[in-house]
Amino acid sequence: MKFDKEFKEAISHLPDKEKDKLILRLLKKDLMLANRLHFKLVNTESVEDQREKMENRIIERAKQMQKSFYSVGYLNMDVRFLSGDITEHVKITKDKFGEASLNLLMLIEVLKQNKENILSATPGKARKFCVAVVARVFKIMLLIQKLHSDYMLEFKEDLKELGNLIGDNPYLMKAAINNGLDVNWLIQSEIPEDIVAMHKDLRARGYLK
Repeated sequence: MKFDKEFKEAISHLPDKEKDKLILRLLKKDLMLANRLHFKLVNTESVEDQREKMENRIIERAKQMQKSFYSVGYLNMDVRFLSGDITEHVKITKDKFGEASLNLLMLIEVLKQNKENILSATPGKARKFCVAVVARVFKIMLLIQKLHSDYMLEFKEDLKELGNLIGDNPYLMKAAINNGLDVNWLIQSEIPEDIVAMHKDLRARGYLK
């Protein structure tokens, strides 16, 4: 929603006390904005501190997923919830590097902890989870490409590990091949320059769903 000049002008002339009351009332209805302002104005921790906390949470949650595994369907749901936590972290801290690194860590830990669980499912039941993983890999590549090229070195080892995890899992490898993902891009840390166009074309043709 866009606000016209007159409205903005009127707000700027409100008495401070009234303005403060309105802001607090609005923040109660927008928890994400409240958390963002709290982090910016009050929290003494850095973005890196918050990212490290999120990294530890991801590692622990991945272990819990393995211990409490029920089915690949529930595993897929657990990954979505954890992905939501990462999204919340990014919205609060504006951590663009973390958006890529945390999603990459999440996939590595989940796949590493749950290889046997994934392979224990039938191909039909595993398909949805595996396609979702491939879609997340594309998302990670898109996020990394948006960052400065100097950051690529920091992702090199993790990308290679993720590529090898996919290559070692027949279900994931099949999903990668069927949905236009070349794991060599990950293993060799060579994200195609036209990855945005490739991703858009794949989505338009019904892949990654």
